[in-house]
Amino acid sequence: MEEINGIEVVPCTESNYLQPFRVSYNQNGTKKSWDFMRTHDSVSVLIFNTTSHCFVLVKQFRPAVYMCEWEKAKTKTSQAPEKTEEGEASESQEGQSASEEESSSQWPPASAGVTYELCAGLVDKPDLSLEEIARQEVLEECGYDVPASKLKRITSYRSGVGVTGAKQTMFYAEVSDDNCVSAGGGEPREGELIEVVKVPLHEAMTFAYDERIPKTMGVIFSFIWFHNNMSPKYKISTNV
Repeated sequence: MEEINGIEVVPCTESNYLQPFRVSYNQNGTKKSWDFMRTHDSVSVLIFNTTSHCFVLVKQFRPAVYMCEWEKAKTKTSQAPEKTEEGEASESQEGQSASEEESSSQWPPASAGVTYELCAGLVDKPDLSLEEIARQEVLEECGYDVPASKLKRITSYRSGVGVTGAKQTMFYAEVSDDNCVSAGGGEPREGELIEVVKVPLHEAMTFAYDERIPKTMGVIFSFIWFHNNMSPKYKISTNV
């Protein structure tokens, strides 16, 4: 998963997933404009394994996260103080070309782009219900065969409201080892490379609030939801 090389950044002129637009409008008599991206809505699923009392998450490399980390690293490098001791770089060395500055040695490790997330997927199948789409994602990404009727809808919310405004609907699914029919890992034909990760229930809230672990807001919110709604039912502790 973390063998990333041959990185090339180019303008995106066509995409099946994102479409940039600029909207102009009047608000309270003031002329305004806003740039936004049109994208698909999505579903996510908090999976709890009742056999092992753990949450099932997915771990994958996210290019957008990686590029953000690269931009931060590049900014820090450009703001670093110049050397004043003997042996400092010559003017010719300081004038290296942009291509040399952005060589592979300048890229952060691939781990900088790896995140922990809920099982999730795009709502791009108009003939399927949200529950059916969520069921497919659980099967493909995590390897559990769960009937759509067993998915509990938690809530829906807007994500990326300043850029996309897309809606994500979150579900809860209880599984057992008996439901596991494959190792998961995503759909290779769609370019997915996913690692299934289990978080023990007693470590859940520590995991959620540990800022050293890169994760989505959906993970944090869903763990809190479970603590408030499911822990009392099962009389189990999430270690808060």
